[in-house]
Amino acid sequence: MPLSYSSPSSPSSHGGPAPSPLAGFDYDPDAGPAFVAPQTRRLDGEVREAYAPPLVPPVTHGSLADLPFENASADPGRRVISRPDADGGWTHLTAAQFAEQVSAVAKGLIAEGLAPGDRIAVMARTRYEWTLLDFAAWAAGLVTVPVYPTSSLFQVRSILQDSGAVALVTEKARQAAALGPERERLLDLRHVWVMEQGHLDRLAECGAGVPDHEVTVRRGVLGPDTLATLVYTSGTTGRPKGCALSHGNFLAEVDNAIEVLYPAFKAKTSEEASTLLFLPLSHVFGRMVAVACVRAGVRLGHAPSLKSEHLLADLASFRPTFLLAIPYMLEKVYNNARATAERGGRASSFDRAADVACRYGEAAEARRHGTGPGPGRALKTARAFYDALLYRRIRAALGGRLRYLICGGSPLGRRLAAFYEGAGVEVYEGYGLTESTGAATVTPPQKPRLGTVGWPLPGTRIRIAADGEVLLAGGQVFRGYWNPHAGGVVPATHDGWFPTGDIGRLDDDGYLTITGRKKEILITAGGKNVAPAPLENWLRAHPLISQCMVLGDRRPYISALITLDPEGIAHWRQMNGQPPVPAELLVDDPGLAAVLQRAVDEANKLVSRPESIRRFTVLPVDFTEREGHLTPSMKLRREVILRDFAREVEGLYA
Repeated sequence: MPLSYSSPSSPSSHGGPAPSPLAGFDYDPDAGPAFVAPQTRRLDGEVREAYAPPLVPPVTHGSLADLPFENASADPGRRVISRPDADGGWTHLTAAQFAEQVSAVAKGLIAEGLAPGDRIAVMARTRYEWTLLDFAAWAAGLVTVPVYPTSSLFQVRSILQDSGAVALVTEKARQAAALGPERERLLDLRHVWVMEQGHLDRLAECGAGVPDHEVTVRRGVLGPDTLATLVYTSGTTGRPKGCALSHGNFLAEVDNAIEVLYPAFKAKTSEEASTLLFLPLSHVFGRMVAVACVRAGVRLGHAPSLKSEHLLADLASFRPTFLLAIPYMLEKVYNNARATAERGGRASSFDRAADVACRYGEAAEARRHGTGPGPGRALKTARAFYDALLYRRIRAALGGRLRYLICGGSPLGRRLAAFYEGAGVEVYEGYGLTESTGAATVTPPQKPRLGTVGWPLPGTRIRIAADGEVLLAGGQVFRGYWNPHAGGVVPATHDGWFPTGDIGRLDDDGYLTITGRKKEILITAGGKNVAPAPLENWLRAHPLISQCMVLGDRRPYISALITLDPEGIAHWRQMNGQPPVPAELLVDDPGLAAVLQRAVDEANKLVSRPESIRRFTVLPVDFTEREGHLTPSMKLRREVILRDFAREVEGLYA
């Protein structure tokens, strides 16, 4: 019997701050929405479908282009953007100032002849100008096309050709110059502007003669169904495809996310909510959070460099209250903290502190679910003791005011999530794709379940197909893929459902767990189906391991390719009284092999004997995006790796 899905009875427009939740939900401005667990549907005794009603009415008119102007009208003096200054501090822009700059650049784009619906590509690191261009382009009625700054020339040309971009904005002059030989093949491209050469300022000057009402008119013809952006999937295999996301997709996503993640987006004290964005704005995850910050009036900063010394300095000066992260970053923070403790002779103390944090996080989770009394007195005392010794230092490294982490991109893992929870930082894990404008599920703050990716984002339906594939439906699910040869956008849903290609399961309460990729499921020669992700995620968290790829499709057993973490290796040798050597010289080191074998043995405890790793080999090089082994979002390009390391793979089965 199908679920009886409810729907809003009184839709309204959007304006200013995020709209109020729907009537019928118990809402406390200080505590957030007390939304109920998802409705679920069973088939053959298993939960196969879950649905969470929306917390806000759907948007019926207007667009993302309106947000800066509505914020300026509602609270012109509110600090909404912070930009780094030459003294290592931050200069703040008010809502009125941001709207003024958006309007100025929008008028410059209009003056240069860009027409409504034209595509404009942006190729830059995470910096203020990216967000400025996004909203300025929308205010001019344009469609933005993100391009990773690390993209190859072939990838850049492919995206520009497929999208039909008439303009390109690069961060650096060399990026624009590299495109020179390809210009004659880019028939639609009429403009190339460079941020570091002051071209955005020139655009604003160029548009000085365009009347304000021209921007108002262009904004006025946009609606929720208007195309906002083409985001090209990084693609683990095959050629990237342009996901056509509308203004309504973004608004459905961020409006419900703001309400669900109210502790992060709605400060419950006098302390303003703020975040420093350092993940790529070329990826939908970072872009969605940037839009959510503008929507919710959260102060937003940008950090273009991911080098440890630069990012840590930016975090220390900005002091965000929440951060957007991927598991790889959180694993590195944990491993670096342990390495520091080990160098100081405090490894055993760190391990005890980590164990206390994990037990505290798990006990706190049990209390929220009513399955346990919560942390006892002894555990609370131990946590308070180690807070001064360790947890406070970890929080200080992340700025000192950090209270929440929004994590996505790949599964975080139960133990690491529990550690951060016990260390005083709440982790909201989520799951989604470019095609779902970011999150399709999210950890409910009042009822987290560690190791899962949470409940359906309000307004979202999750279905598990017969073969285990996760299907999605909801207002944030995209219109389809861009295909200029087929008249624009080609629908990609079937009966309203989008097949994600991910394999997962729903538990009795509607929490989703992702277990692997459909195309990455390995089928051994003996017919055993094996999901590589759990083993890979476990091993990747080891301090000596950078990357791991599990293989065994149509092979007699499961094996793995392992790459080494140079920093972890250097620390390991130092602690063993050995001189530093390049990691690639240690691939045959028996001592290292023994350590890695123990790590593999621990990972194998997660799976059955037929699914366990029987053999592994250590590669002399790491998987990198530059060599084509990783996507920009750190996912493995399996076919490329199998091709480039075919000899090593065959050696595993010799």
